[in-house]
Amino acid sequence: MRNFRQQQETSFSSTLPVETETETAAAVGGEQEALWRPIVWVAACCTSRRRYNNSNKTDLQMGQGLWRVARNQQLQQEYSEQCYLPRERSKRMAGATDNLNHRRHCPGQGGTDLYQLLRARKCKEEQGFIDLEMLPPELSITILSYLNATDLCLASCVWQDLGNDEYLWQGLCKSTWGHCSIYNRRLPPGFSYRRLYMQLDEGSLTFNANPQEGMDYLMSRGILNNQSEEVAKFIFYTRTLNWKMLRIYLDERRDVLDELVTLHNFSNQFLPNALRDFFRHIHAPEERGEYLETLITKFSHRFCACNPALVRDLGLTPDAVYVLCYSLILLSIDLSSPHVKNKMSKREFIRNTRRAAQSVSEDFVGHLYDNIYLIGHVAA
Repeated sequence: MRNFRQQQETSFSSTLPVETETETAAAVGGEQEALWRPIVWVAACCTSRRRYNNSNKTDLQMGQGLWRVARNQQLQQEYSEQCYLPRERSKRMAGATDNLNHRRHCPGQGGTDLYQLLRARKCKEEQGFIDLEMLPPELSITILSYLNATDLCLASCVWQDLGNDEYLWQGLCKSTWGHCSIYNRRLPPGFSYRRLYMQLDEGSLTFNANPQEGMDYLMSRGILNNQSEEVAKFIFYTRTLNWKMLRIYLDERRDVLDELVTLHNFSNQFLPNALRDFFRHIHAPEERGEYLETLITKFSHRFCACNPALVRDLGLTPDAVYVLCYSLILLSIDLSSPHVKNKMSKREFIRNTRRAAQSVSEDFVGHLYDNIYLIGHVAA
């Protein structure tokens, strides 16, 4: 029997690569290595003996039985470790609690931060959320700055104090609606910016469905005065209004349109850039008509009023700026439209523009073409 065992070990060492035993020893260490060595040896013996007699299944059954024995030993060892670790963990937690209490009473050693973190972790495990009151105010404000109005309303269900903070709602109101008549009044007792935000949001949504009803809603609640200047400022500093409904409203309220154009400052701006800025606040209509002509006429007068030195040096007039604006719009359509195969060249643009505006220099018109060619449409 001893000779047979030596023969099996020799056969196993000759058939298996050297890296197999090294990797096995590296994968399992200590007691587990000693536990799995009989299994590897039995498997090797079974493999080697099957070379002499493949029909004999006794070796396979013997290997399976030894594997079950080794597996039971491993399970018993793991069970004993599981019973041992909680006792050690309880001892360590008791020591950590004593150390925590000591640091709590010694704030100079930095124990307050650790206590706050553990307290926040405990709060998170019990309630599912970390209370922002446990964090520094700067960090709490930074976290809430990433939330929009809807998320902040949902967050207020969890963080009641910060969700009801009037300074946060005041910042949201003024960042979304930059100007309202109520901002300049003395606020009555019990005034809530959170309620004001809801009313402004409701008024904006109503405006996007029906412009006149939206303005009536804001004016009836004292948020906006029924003055063309106040309405123009509200429109100018608000970005949540639908541009199509805004065009309908401005087409009916020309007095508001005049005040809205006056709010633009085109000083020291190149003409195409100023026109882009203008159409960013007052969207250009999709078709050519009387409303577009009104917009360009008002823009021309405002551009000349904001740039008196440029008008004097280049000899520009409101009529010349009017012609240049139309030329820029047509050139933008020509260069950006995929349906136009033969694009207008710079020479053709200069020749066509100077026929209508002879007082404008050729170099200035050439710079206009370069701007549209490089930057793009003026009314996009």
